[in-house]
Amino acid sequence: MHAVLSIAGSDSCGGAGIQADLKTFEAFDLFGTSVITVLTAQNTTGVKDIYEVNASFVKSQIISILEDFDIKAIKVGMLFNKEIIKTVKDVIKDLDIPIVLDPVFVSKAGSPLLETEAINELKNFCQYAKVITPNMYEAKQLFDYDENEVHDLTKLRELKTNVLVKKHKKVINGINYCIDYLYTKNEIKSFHTNYLETKNLHGTGCTLSSAIAANLALGHNLEDSIKISKDYVYEAILKAPNLGKGNGVINHKVNKKTI
Repeated sequence: MHAVLSIAGSDSCGGAGIQADLKTFEAFDLFGTSVITVLTAQNTTGVKDIYEVNASFVKSQIISILEDFDIKAIKVGMLFNKEIIKTVKDVIKDLDIPIVLDPVFVSKAGSPLLETEAINELKNFCQYAKVITPNMYEAKQLFDYDENEVHDLTKLRELKTNVLVKKHKKVINGINYCIDYLYTKNEIKSFHTNYLETKNLHGTGCTLSSAIAANLALGHNLEDSIKISKDYVYEAILKAPNLGKGNGVINHKVNKKTI
């Protein structure tokens, strides 16, 4: 069994953040380890309070894991402020393992999850990731992404990494699809699933990025990792348990699909 690491915030309702990442790792038969960057008091209706972990303690957590486990991939989620971002970047940037960076800006319920002055530091971090997984709002903040110009590679090349921009809704032959676009240095590839009309979306971004990290750890290439992960999240939404009064949680225990 391979070990993987999530560096992210804690979600007290268990649907996103560290909790979602660990559930996802287990779904792919991996052993998940964790470094908590931020504690949140939240539920499916929103984030009620945030308590950041001291950056030096974040560093201690990472080092303790890396000293003991042969980590095959790292997922990085909510980092919250400039000090934590810089600390995490400095500790893991030279590791020869895939890093999946989910640049968390805002929760599904609209709560801000990144301090404004930390955005430039996060941009600097991007170059050390194998792939980053912003939604369209986050991509707009990072590199002025325009959803009406999805085939323009110019603006994101400065990030020096692969970019998966999530959640474009598009109608093809009368069918609604959810499309994610993968931007590499020289090409763009799209990944489709049927669009689901549902409120059960809490933690989908965290789950997708941790599933990609899991599949990279299992030896899949980036494109296959994304495809497997996107199908997994689709099934997790489709079979959601309908828990929570807001954006409901998804079902991480669905059967995974492989290539």
